[in-house]
Amino acid sequence: MPTPPPLIETHDLSMSYPLAHTRVDVLRGVNLRIEAGTRVAIAGPSGSGKTSLLLLFSGLERPSGGRVVIDGVDLATLDADGLADLRRDRIGIVFQSFHLLASLSALDNVALPLQMAGRRDARDAARAMLARVGLADRLTHYPSQLSGGEQQRVAIARALVHRPRLLLADEPTGNLDDQTAESVRELLFELNHDLGTTLVLVTHDLEFAARCDRVLRLHDGKLHETPAPATGEARDVHALPA
Repeated sequence: MPTPPPLIETHDLSMSYPLAHTRVDVLRGVNLRIEAGTRVAIAGPSGSGKTSLLLLFSGLERPSGGRVVIDGVDLATLDADGLADLRRDRIGIVFQSFHLLASLSALDNVALPLQMAGRRDARDAARAMLARVGLADRLTHYPSQLSGGEQQRVAIARALVHRPRLLLADEPTGNLDDQTAESVRELLFELNHDLGTTLVLVTHDLEFAARCDRVLRLHDGKLHETPAPATGEARDVHALPA
C-alpha cells in the first residue's frame, strides 16, 4: 500500500525581512514533512522564526523562497481568495492573544467563520463546539466578561468548529496562569485526539512540547529534530529520511 502524502511539506523554505540597509534571514532552507494526525511542537528562542513558520503554513505570509504544500495544495498556486478558502476549509488557528471580536458574544465569535462560509447550521455547530470546550453556560457572554482561559477556549472552539485537518497554535498558553494553562493544554490534546486534527504547536514551554509526537527546534534559521533516546544527538531535519 502506498504511503499517504504528508499533510504539511516544505521544500527549501526561506524567509527574510528587511532591516535598515540589510535583510535578516529568519528561515534558511527548511525542508519538512508532517504526517496527518500527528502532534508537532516547534520550539526555539524568541525571534528564531517560529511564528513566521506558522504564518507560512497558514498562507498569511509568503516565503522569500521555496514552497509550502498543505494537504496536497502548493500555496504558491493560490491567490488571496484561494488562501482564504483553504484556511476556511482546512486550517484552524489559535493565537496567544485570542483575537476575539469584542462586539460579539462567545456564540457569535465561534459561529462567524461558518456563517461567512454560508453554513445554515452555523449557530448550532458553534453551540455544540462551545459545549465541547466546557462553555455551554457562557454562550451569550462577551470577551470582556470572560476570563483569559475562557477566552482561549472560545478561540479554540472557533478554530475547530469547521473541523479542520490542521490546527496551528501559536503560544496558546502564553497569556495564561499555570493552572489555566494546564487546562488549555489538556483540552488541545483531547480535541486533537477526538477530532483527528493534526496539531502544530509553537511554544516556549518545553514540558508542553515534550508531550507532542515530535519536537522541532529552530536555531539559526534551521529546524532540528530533538535528540532521539537512542542517539542522544539532534539531527538536521533536512537530513531526515522522507
